[in-house]
Amino acid sequence: MTTTTTTNFTDVCMSPRLLAPGGTAADLSTHELRYGPLAYGDPDGLLRTVAESGLTGRGGAAFPMYRKLVAVADASRRTGRAPVVVANGAEGEPASRKDKTLLRLSPHLVLDGLQLAARATGAGEAHLAVEDGASFLESALAQRHDPLPVRIVRLPSRFLSGQASALAQYVSGNAPLPRHQRPPVRERGVRKAPTLVQNVETLAHLALVARYGADWFRGVGTPAQPGSTLCTLHAPGREVRVVEAPFGLPLNRLLPSHGVSAVLMGGYHGTWIPAGEASQRTLDAIDLGAGVLAALPADRCGVAETARVLRYLALQSAGQCGPCLNGLPRIASAFQTLATPGPPGRRPPGRGPLVGTGGGPRRLPPPRRHGPPGPQRADHVRPRTRRPRKGTVHGERPHPLPPDPERGPLTMDHQQLDIDWTSCRAHGLCAELLPDHITLDEWGYPLLDGSPIPPRTVKRARRAAADCPVLALRLRPTAAPRQGRGELRAEPPRTRTQKPT
Repeated sequence: MTTTTTTNFTDVCMSPRLLAPGGTAADLSTHELRYGPLAYGDPDGLLRTVAESGLTGRGGAAFPMYRKLVAVADASRRTGRAPVVVANGAEGEPASRKDKTLLRLSPHLVLDGLQLAARATGAGEAHLAVEDGASFLESALAQRHDPLPVRIVRLPSRFLSGQASALAQYVSGNAPLPRHQRPPVRERGVRKAPTLVQNVETLAHLALVARYGADWFRGVGTPAQPGSTLCTLHAPGREVRVVEAPFGLPLNRLLPSHGVSAVLMGGYHGTWIPAGEASQRTLDAIDLGAGVLAALPADRCGVAETARVLRYLALQSAGQCGPCLNGLPRIASAFQTLATPGPPGRRPPGRGPLVGTGGGPRRLPPPRRHGPPGPQRADHVRPRTRRPRKGTVHGERPHPLPPDPERGPLTMDHQQLDIDWTSCRAHGLCAELLPDHITLDEWGYPLLDGSPIPPRTVKRARRAAADCPVLALRLRPTAAPRQGRGELRAEPPRTRTQKPT
């Protein structure tokens, strides 16, 4: 496990605001002794203070919090439904540690901000969504007597779990998958109610703004980007650190420039910046994204690191649209090919789109998605088949086919899996749903064991066929075993005009 430490703030020229000093978690009494009790005040007055402070989101988009609060409150008035407030502590960004550190050291500051956001919008529900540390946060909640109860939501460890619409879907009881942006979550989110999804660091800043006012908040930072922010620092030869720094601070105060070739700003959705250019830049909310600053050592290959990032993103894709399902794995595969040593004209094994290169066309295989490499790909060498008919894709009973006198009649009581290789795109969902019958090869394509589907598994097999994103998996009837060689007795032959019994 990667160790995360916090600094003593002397190297960023500001006193601590968000994180408890000494790296020790603050209980409720210590929290109130340091910050004072929370005064809720008038919701309209709180909105004015937030607007004057210039507080923006710390989850990556840097959207003004005042506009977000007002939008949710307006949607509530239009629809007549009480809003829902969700504190987003998912932190699906793999390189970030700031939100987990904040929740561990200053949980009550986040919970104060959650209550304030609920009061400002008139919310009737409040949720705190996290991947780790739920038991600790439940203990912190037990110490409080808040006017609005807060429910802890345990999220699956996925990159997309913290996306606003996916988070609203999960709190509603559905799978954590993004949905269409229209209507937005602020108008229709958790159970179709107006929903405010706000990063936990932003809520902690809101609790400070409510206590100390806009002028205090703007005492650090720049006029255009006031306040401070938490950053996760990855420096060669050092432990991962979480620091609080004011906007406008030179980056060379946070990361070393010696022995560094580039800096990744913003995390996996960020940008590589040459080390010389990064040393001239300052901390900026637009570039910072998820609050990650990672220095690339001079002896590491930037293309290889980018290929690793792209591969992770391709594996974490929801697979709900063409660019994510097809484009992202191919981009990741192309970068992996570029990062692999060898002659440029060689042809790596596997399937994939043909891409023109200086050495002639070559195939770029999609990355392996699930599990270890499987056996040889003998099942892939087969003639192309027609696309499955509508009935057979969803497991419905097709027209009976002529029987095989040697093997017995074809019957839907005996079914087998088949794959249309002209459509398969190595999505890998079938292997997750039917692991007893389907494995994946080294490029993520399915390998069938060839055995009939037993009756107890038919339901799951139908679901796998129906859920295949490109409808490449299908169920087909197979010949019943001859009497004495199988468990079931062969049915008498029937013609195409006879109805199945």
